[in-house]
Amino acid sequence: MSRQDPHSYADLEQGIIESIGLKFDIDFENRKILSVVKLHLKEAGEGAFDLDTRALKIHSCTTGGEENIPWELGEEDAIFGRRLRLELPAGTQDLEIICETTDGSTALDWLEPAQTAGGRLPYLYSQCQPHHARSIFPCQDSPRVRFGYTAELIVPEGFTAVMAAAPTGVKDGPRPGTRSFLFEMPQPIPSYLTALAVGDIDSRDLSDRVRIWAEPEVLEQAAWEFAEVDSMIGVAEGIFGPYVWDRYDMLVMPFSFPYGGMENPRLTFLTPTLLAGDRSLVNVVAHELAHSWTGNLVTNATMEDFWINEGFTVWAERRILEALEGPEYAALHAAIGRNSLNEALERFGKDSPYTRLKTPMEGVDPDEVYSEVPYEKGFLLVRLLEETVGREVWDQVVARYIERFRFQSITTEELLVFLDEQIPGILRRTAAHRWIYEEGVPENAPEFTSPRLERVRELGAAFASGRMPDQATAGGWSPEEWQLYLQALGQSISLEGCRRLDEEFRLSESGNYEILVTWLALAVRSGFEEVLPRVRQVLTKVGRGKFLRPLYQALLGREEFRPFAAEVFEEMKERYHTLARVAVEGLFRSVKSE
Repeated sequence: MSRQDPHSYADLEQGIIESIGLKFDIDFENRKILSVVKLHLKEAGEGAFDLDTRALKIHSCTTGGEENIPWELGEEDAIFGRRLRLELPAGTQDLEIICETTDGSTALDWLEPAQTAGGRLPYLYSQCQPHHARSIFPCQDSPRVRFGYTAELIVPEGFTAVMAAAPTGVKDGPRPGTRSFLFEMPQPIPSYLTALAVGDIDSRDLSDRVRIWAEPEVLEQAAWEFAEVDSMIGVAEGIFGPYVWDRYDMLVMPFSFPYGGMENPRLTFLTPTLLAGDRSLVNVVAHELAHSWTGNLVTNATMEDFWINEGFTVWAERRILEALEGPEYAALHAAIGRNSLNEALERFGKDSPYTRLKTPMEGVDPDEVYSEVPYEKGFLLVRLLEETVGREVWDQVVARYIERFRFQSITTEELLVFLDEQIPGILRRTAAHRWIYEEGVPENAPEFTSPRLERVRELGAAFASGRMPDQATAGGWSPEEWQLYLQALGQSISLEGCRRLDEEFRLSESGNYEILVTWLALAVRSGFEEVLPRVRQVLTKVGRGKFLRPLYQALLGREEFRPFAAEVFEEMKERYHTLARVAVEGLFRSVKSE
């Protein structure tokens, strides 16, 4: 066996999937999907052919619905799931597998009506990154393999189905009381970008190529919040070249969605925590949009190379924000990112291999070591490359990079060969190998400053001596300035300091979750018990891992708040997404092991 991905059973020497036909029959009553999966290989083959599965019940395997194919499921592995080994007859190019999902699917989140904004219908959505598509349908679940697909989603009457693909029609379903929604993804994508959602969903066109989808109760707010996204696409095209995915639609998810956004092509998934009411958190959309070039168009080959996706995308996101809002605004975001990176480095420890960019992942579940390192350390390296050769030259290199590797998945080593070809000596001049293969952040990391950033830092340092910013100053702060100010106060402050800040600026009432959670985590670490009711509100309303982790971590860091944390988690753990629940359970285990 010759595996090329530490998280997949796929052996590309056995054959490669070129396209897939999916027929998903959505059963809300039993919380399962009955699937007919048709795989078309690039070339006809024979003999052993391995696919990834997790928690799937396999009913049959045939050659295009005709000749039976011998198959067996391997032993369960915590990271891989179960290998589905097929023995292909000679000349096999088309396969048909009938299967169904089970309760163990790590990609699917089935919500009760009470977990939705409207409370009328249940809701289903998928989250396949990094290696969870295998728990919906058998596939070569590695970003090395890219395929186009067609899909039919059979759902009960009254439900709407959407996919990260082009909708091609709606028709009567195969049974009374059902409808079939049809889709096509013409561009080849890796399996982790397969995405679907089914529920009480409506839409509003924001432009000829941008549409917002959401539950009816939040559609109006979402349409206002993201009304300017089309102009953002135009700015991005001016930097990175044409947008090749035809449409840029967005879906505002229910609260349990574990991420800020997911860059599924043609249909970005977004957390409802972005609905701040002032368009102040639209930078998350800039990040997911940037993935249309760096990540979706040029993709990391394995999770060991994840920084290629995220480092380039954070750099691209901040280029978009700089073009829209100016260099000072981009510098504020870079400073927040550096703080997040420092926290991740401290959590892992200075000698941890998970502080490298090229991360050794054999035997490691990528969900368990997810952090800001590939994002923010990756961004610093890309920014260093830009500063070293100059923006004009670097933009030309990036344009050639996107053109050379479009619709391909590459390794770190392939990227380094390309860079050395384009700019001989650049790797040596930037010490790129130290950045990629060694722990921590090298001394030549770019630094970011601006008058606004320095003023916020000065005021943060002055808090220890009793000075607080006045309303005239802080009243005009952006959410980024508030985050940086609160971060500059340190890990904890006095109870009197907490009380003064909250009374003066009503931080606990903030509708911007970036500000709110930064404040609540600081207050909890400081022992300010008065914020616990608001903490409970957040933990029972928000499922985004970025906000759950710091709040639970702060609560567990103070012994007197641990019973509160355990009580809230016990209430909510079945309502959080699997990925968020596992991350929080890890925090509880860490406390028990101390």
